[in-house]
Amino acid sequence: MARPATEAKPEYRVEALAKGLRLLNLFTEQRPTWRVTDLAEAAGLPMPTAYRVVQTLTAEGYLDHLPNGDYRPGVRVLTLGTAALRSLDLVELATPRLQRLAAATGETVNLAVLTGDRVLYLVRLRNSDLVTANIQVGSTLPAVHTSIGKLLLAHLAPDALRELVTAESFPSQHGPNAKVSLDELEEELARIREQGWAVQDEELAYGLRSVAGPITGPDGRVVAGVNLAVQARDWSAQRIVRELRPVVLAACREISELISRD
Repeated sequence: MARPATEAKPEYRVEALAKGLRLLNLFTEQRPTWRVTDLAEAAGLPMPTAYRVVQTLTAEGYLDHLPNGDYRPGVRVLTLGTAALRSLDLVELATPRLQRLAAATGETVNLAVLTGDRVLYLVRLRNSDLVTANIQVGSTLPAVHTSIGKLLLAHLAPDALRELVTAESFPSQHGPNAKVSLDELEEELARIREQGWAVQDEELAYGLRSVAGPITGPDGRVVAGVNLAVQARDWSAQRIVRELRPVVLAACREISELISRD
């Protein structure tokens, strides 16, 4: 008898590997180190199981055992993460155009996507004078206080936006012009959605401004953002909009066309 066309394919799952990945996913910027006992509790694993998994990950170079007993991601994790970022089609297609944008303006260029309520930096071509020198590829920042983040939030459905952005999305440390709640931010997001670009005016940090444009996929959906970040002492908000916004949007259009053709 012929098998029904809708018969599901069998699923293959290596439980030990799944447990290891579950533990690795617990390491974040907010909590970069863990003790085995805390990992076991957070992952819902028995202590002996968590211990064996941690020891295996350590032996393979995916975790480092610190002198105080904590564990942190090892070099193998960082290598995998960097390789994943660099292998993204978006990064490969966008980088040459972003390099031209950086060369033409002499300013810092960033490409980022939304991950949760934060923006994840995929490309960063930094002007050495920029104040946020500690941001690099793989760094994340609060979406509500960045030009790319606000641009991407503006294109979420209202229900998704409310679910994603909570009081915890607004950090206590921010620049002088930062919004501190979604109620304050929503009017600006509506304006960003209508005009198609966003600015950050000393919201992330004092002395920093930026202007961002959208990268759209083949279906027209906004999938990423590009910005130019500048020193506020050199660029007024009006001058950014007048001079930098057009070149950012032109670069975004070219990258979006490349993505659509790929």
